Amino acid sequence: MSARTLPLLFLNLGGEMLYILDQRLRAQSIPGEKARKDEWTDVDRKRVMNDIISTMFNKKFMEELFKPQDLYSKKALRTVYDRLAHASIMRLNQASMDKLYDLMTMAFKYQVLLCPRPRDILLVTFNHLDAIKDFISDSPGILNQVDETFRRLIETYNCLSDGEFQLIRQTLLIFFQDMHIRVSIFLKDKVQNSNGRFVLPISGPVPWGTEVPGLIRIFNHKGVEVKRAEFTTAGNYVTPQREGSFELYGDRVLKLGTNMYSVTRPVETHMSGSSKNLASQAKENIAPKPLAKEELNFLARLLGGLDIQKPTGGETGFRLNLFTTDEEEEHAAQTRPEELSYKVINIEATQEPGRRAELVRILGELEVAEPRPGSAEKGEDLLALMDGL
Repeated sequence: MSARTLPLLFLNLGGEMLYILDQRLRAQSIPGEKARKDEWTDVDRKRVMNDIISTMFNKKFMEELFKPQDLYSKKALRTVYDRLAHASIMRLNQASMDKLYDLMTMAFKYQVLLCPRPRDILLVTFNHLDAIKDFISDSPGILNQVDETFRRLIETYNCLSDGEFQLIRQTLLIFFQDMHIRVSIFLKDKVQNSNGRFVLPISGPVPWGTEVPGLIRIFNHKGVEVKRAEFTTAGNYVTPQREGSFELYGDRVLKLGTNMYSVTRPVETHMSGSSKNLASQAKENIAPKPLAKEELNFLARLLGGLDIQKPTGGETGFRLNLFTTDEEEEHAAQTRPEELSYKVINIEATQEPGRRAELVRILGELEVAEPRPGSAEKGEDLLALMDGL
């Protein structure tokens, strides 16, 4: 496995999370002068996005993230995203957070599968960061944080060989290999089968630096071409006009990693039958694992570097529901197989250097910050952008 995979995984999944939250909040925003105290406004949306992005690109957090290290478990990474999603006034309960994480992971898995060449995973990451910069274009301080991470990516990854990028791609595919969650957008576009597996195209542009298939060249022992033979291919291939830019600014050419929620579309997620069977046959052992302490210490360092913005004064945490109704959300939480739920690891993390965090409990229920008694919850009655789980 590659020790350089974690930053790419985190940034791309984070980008997908921001796409979903932005579209969800935009669809439900009420003009400020018309909004009640318990309704989302565009000002609230911008604040949520700014707070999450500022936390996501925290300098200390990025320094820890970019240190060479192996990938950690899905549950461990889910803990980081849970903390990240709650870095502002927004609150998600376990069912909505599970749905959000499902959409994030399946979108990025599809992008990794479609990358023409392993190095293009970096272009996918740049597409996510370009879009994130658009979200905070009117916040120079946060924009500078994202640019710093951009420069760190260029410095770290532009010099890697094709073989190292192939190892990164394989590491990502191993991470995603047992995840087959059906997403309505992919099903309607016929790029995903009913069992949750993706359909890969056999036509389109070939990777940059390669030729359209259909010609066989034969060389002698001196390296001189002595014969040619043509063959018919099943696909319709074209040569790309140019390579995408790997610089801070430029045309990425590749469209993978751009915002697929920019047009309002209902998005549903469903567990495929194969995933349910797999989960029921292979329940994860909750006994402590040999690497658990290392993993938890790593997470403690990451979470300790996150400056979470707490509601101040009379402000309360406002709830966001990714389902049509509260009843749907509750039903999804009750019917989701326990083996497929992402239990959250709860950690007490300190920011004091040289100190290790203490594990409160390894696998526990998702803790949702509740508003104080008597306070209103913003978004309680909002219509969901995405229908049902």
